[in-house]
Amino acid sequence: MKGLHASYRHMALWTLQGWLAMFFIAAGYAKLSQPMDMLIILLSWPVHFAPQAVRLLGVVEVVLAAAVLSPLISWAFGRPLLVLATMAMLTLEAMMFIIHAMSFEWSHALVNLALGLMTAIVFAQRSRERSAGGKPI
Repeated sequence: MKGLHASYRHMALWTLQGWLAMFFIAAGYAKLSQPMDMLIILLSWPVHFAPQAVRLLGVVEVVLAAAVLSPLISWAFGRPLLVLATMAMLTLEAMMFIIHAMSFEWSHALVNLALGLMTAIVFAQRSRERSAGGKPI
């Protein structure tokens, strides 16, 4: 029964990782492809930052999404990237939560809170696997 429980946990973590990757790819792509005027209308916070900084954030989000999925290629090399990516995502989500809360954009702040919760679960479980000898538990 323990093996079955671990299998369900592993599938749930991969589901969360997939959702995080989809969100970050979409957010990064939007920041890279949309005109700044549209981003300001949709998000409002880019008005306070240089366009290059917003575009760089888009690149970072796409790279983090790829890193979250990197264990699909190689578990041995991808797992450390996954753990680092989730740490970076947690930092980014916390910063964006603060920015949205300070701007009274509660819906955006709640999205970042939900993303942070999902990322924290993935980070905690995948870090635990790492300390357990590298095997999915």
